[in-house]
Amino acid sequence: MANTAHALHILVKHKEKAETILKELEKGAKFHLLAKKYSICPSSKKGGDLGEFKRGQMVAQFDKVCFTGEILKPHLIKTKFGWHIVKVLYRT
Repeated sequence: MANTAHALHILVKHKEKAETILKELEKGAKFHLLAKKYSICPSSKKGGDLGEFKRGQMVAQFDKVCFTGEILKPHLIKTKFGWHIVKVLYRT
């Protein structure tokens, strides 16, 4: 079982915006560029890079995707902060 994960994310307020960004990613847009353009999280300055974090450090919905979701596939989730597009780079 993985204890750490490294992920990127894009945080927006509205589901419709998140779905539009997902479609852009599916068409081949670069994740880090979309994070810089749209994300309201301070991590947007780093292309949405959250770095490596431990299991349990993030809110439950986010943590679940990061430790059980498919790696390198963007996932759409809702948390108390808004709508996230999460891309897990790796787990250790």
